[in-house]
Amino acid sequence: MTILNPATSLEDGLLIERRLDFPRSQVWRAWTDPEILRRWICPKDFTVTLCEGDLRVGGAWRTGMRAPDDTLHVCGGIYREIVAEERLVFSHRWEEGVGLLGHETVATVTLADTGPGTLMRFAQTGFASVASRDGHHGGWSESFGKLDPCLAAL
Repeated sequence: MTILNPATSLEDGLLIERRLDFPRSQVWRAWTDPEILRRWICPKDFTVTLCEGDLRVGGAWRTGMRAPDDTLHVCGGIYREIVAEERLVFSHRWEEGVGLLGHETVATVTLADTGPGTLMRFAQTGFASVASRDGHHGGWSESFGKLDPCLAAL
């Protein structure tokens, strides 16, 4: 993996780009197959406890992860746009208690061929605060650090 743009923080969002040495179809599977997604979708030292999704526009997704301090973090959202092997847009919000949902952001993943590999562009917008944006930047960056080994193992 080559980090092209480690993170460009926008006023209310962030942008992370990675060049992956794997075909676009394989990177797409890593984003859309729950069995593969659960191998890389959380920061280092976290454990995925739940990974499910109904991959269709309007379908829901949900992921749970346990932190090293044993705290459970659950987030989910709705798929808004799906263009196979090119673009995935979904809402993202943390569950903050039984029946309570946090602030909603929108994430967009775009994939493009780059010779033998794939350029993955991840953007997330609509954060309620700079602290939330920066926390997501750290979490996504650690997760993306696990993506290359996951793809290599497929």
